[in-house]
Amino acid sequence: MKQSDARPRIVITGVGVVSPIGIGNDRFWDNLVGGNTGIGYLRSLPRQDLPSRLAAEVHDFDPAQYISNRKFVKLMSRDIQLGVAAATLAVRDAGISRGTVDPDRFGVDFGAGRMSSTPQELLEAVSRCSTEKGFDYTRWGEDAMGEVCPLWLLRQLPNMPACHVSIEHDARGPNNTITSREASALLALAEAVRVIQRDAADVMIVGGCGSAIHPVDITRMSLFEGLSRRDDDPQRACRPFDFERDGTIVGEGAAAWIVERYEHAVARGAEIYAEILGVGAGCDGRGYSNAAGGTGLVRAITAVLQQAGLQPGDIGHINAHGKSTQRDDLVEARAYHRVLGDRLPNIPVTAMKSYFGHSDAGSAALELSGTLLALRNGAVPRTLNYETPDPRCRVSVVHEGPHMLKSRTALTVNRTHLGQSAAAIVRAI
Repeated sequence: MKQSDARPRIVITGVGVVSPIGIGNDRFWDNLVGGNTGIGYLRSLPRQDLPSRLAAEVHDFDPAQYISNRKFVKLMSRDIQLGVAAATLAVRDAGISRGTVDPDRFGVDFGAGRMSSTPQELLEAVSRCSTEKGFDYTRWGEDAMGEVCPLWLLRQLPNMPACHVSIEHDARGPNNTITSREASALLALAEAVRVIQRDAADVMIVGGCGSAIHPVDITRMSLFEGLSRRDDDPQRACRPFDFERDGTIVGEGAAAWIVERYEHAVARGAEIYAEILGVGAGCDGRGYSNAAGGTGLVRAITAVLQQAGLQPGDIGHINAHGKSTQRDDLVEARAYHRVLGDRLPNIPVTAMKSYFGHSDAGSAALELSGTLLALRNGAVPRTLNYETPDPRCRVSVVHEGPHMLKSRTALTVNRTHLGQSAAAIVRAI
């Protein structure tokens, strides 16, 4: 359904970024436009026994700088800390202070993924059940549970980023969490738009967070997602759409946006990054042909074009999912060809995971933030390490330097390994 005048216009008035290439919008943008990657050898964990020794980590991050009640920090996993910090930066960027927004009309929608616990957190409890004959399950309830911190699980629950963001900013309106891996942040954006359109809120804090810097996540992603083994030159390891790509890189990061009704933003004198023209979703469904052709992504892009009332030729650039695996990049490119057809060669494509790796819901949020800053600055950052075009993909990857924008309208997409897909179109105004 096309946008109509009956529906309120929804805009983004604040952006907050915590990433491997910088904390804050200025550092993030400077490194994007300067072609500076955040991928290197893993530093926060012993790497010698891990299947991949590379990562995109956030360095010099102090969560206490962004959380007013420092007692909450110990109840937050790394993912949550990153997400709350990004939300705080977005609120500051939007010029929102206590009293600026009616708390009952101020909501939160956040995307989050799986948050891993460390073995040390349960080590003492498990040891209480260990005997010479093995693990004695009868001891768990009798003795071992007392060794588990009562608040242990709060550090791992995916709904906690939204909870802590709400507490931090006294946002008492609608509050929800989307857990659809890489598609989470854009799906959270879709719900936030609907919340405002049905007049349940004036302003929403929206975003996504994730951290895969964990031995369990690195091992799991190595088995099921495909991590790059190119560890002789870390900065050239992540190669979206390049013929010689061999896998993605684990990362961490978060980004958040202030989403509000256009009239509300104008009334408070807010500076507007872009208008949200639509958010679409889809899934591959059953069958090899659907998965291989990216049917879910096709449906997501088709839906968002219809919502926005646009044609493929109206798209100024695409911020691709660009996971840098052989399979995922090929499926994504096929989806573009199916929807955009002969217009695709004229649309510049950038893939920002080449800068900050794959952090589940976090990288998706960072990518949309990159697009918002690109629209503001009039240039699309290049994709790093795109050296040998893959003839099977045939997309116009920006790779020789920042590409100056000819259109202020952009499409950003994300897709999970199992085909859950989301696409958003934003336009600078």
